[in-house]
Amino acid sequence: MPKSDNQKLKILYILDYLKTNSQESKPVRTAELIHMLERQHNISCDRKTVYSDIAALQDYGVDIVSIPGRNGGYYIASRNFELPELKLLIDAVQSSRYLTEKKSRELIEKLCKECNEQDARLMKRTVLVSGRVKSMNETIYYNVDAIQEAISQNKQISFRYFDWDFGGKRRYREKEYLASPYGLCQDNENCYLLAHSARHGITSYRVDRMSDIRICEENRMPCPELTGKALHEYANRTFQMFYGDATTVKMRFHRELMNVVIDRFGKNTMLIPDGDEHFNFTVNVAVSPMFLSWVIGFGSKAQILHPQSVIDQCRALCLEAIGQCQGPQNP
Repeated sequence: MPKSDNQKLKILYILDYLKTNSQESKPVRTAELIHMLERQHNISCDRKTVYSDIAALQDYGVDIVSIPGRNGGYYIASRNFELPELKLLIDAVQSSRYLTEKKSRELIEKLCKECNEQDARLMKRTVLVSGRVKSMNETIYYNVDAIQEAISQNKQISFRYFDWDFGGKRRYREKEYLASPYGLCQDNENCYLLAHSARHGITSYRVDRMSDIRICEENRMPCPELTGKALHEYANRTFQMFYGDATTVKMRFHRELMNVVIDRFGKNTMLIPDGDEHFNFTVNVAVSPMFLSWVIGFGSKAQILHPQSVIDQCRALCLEAIGQCQGPQNP
């Protein structure tokens, strides 16, 4: 590259170096910047030129702090993401089941570039991706993009849907699916498409089990139940994307489970004290085996009070589980 072209890029090299190497406890000195430009980019400059470039970057809006004195230098005080924000985002990427291990590592690598090298090394030491339950579908990013594009264009989508077989291979269902997409929802660490289809009505699909998504020319089928505020209400009452009849259920829980209830149903859930150790609450949920299993999992600390039909379903599920645990009966 001609030397003149290098000179034009000098200010960008300085900015990149400060982003990667500067921190408040260890500012980058002017001599270090001059040495970097000479050794790495074959650019010769003096201290006054560096001062001018730093001033230009500050005028542009880069938050560069200049520390005067013999041991002074420069560091970037504020970035696109603060360190706690980056840690929060990296934790979310680590724990996400619908991201593949490869995609998780790529995202974490990109996030680490938003801070200096020392902080990036420290964060990478705490990253645990291997061994976690992760999606095996590498195309999920493109799936999400195609679905969002179809929603913005008010178009239907076609796609193929698959299950995993015993050998860990995809087993595609025979028919191609056609649906009107209305929203994406993360639930139980998986990403779901909330949609309406002529075949299944209002339903959901695991995004990581969709493939060959194509945006169709046909407009979406109108679905008031998945439009506007109704979309959020529908997602809230559908328990871990397992469907059942939407029912108003009254329950009695031990006070130890108050945080669990708020986490599951939201802080606007009305909790009514019942004695010193319990509280009652009423929610509208899709009564499914997953919902009933969730309640059963709390043992004697959780009780369904109403309606009787849900109590009967819960009792039947318990008896079925007991039968599974008893094993084969001897003649």
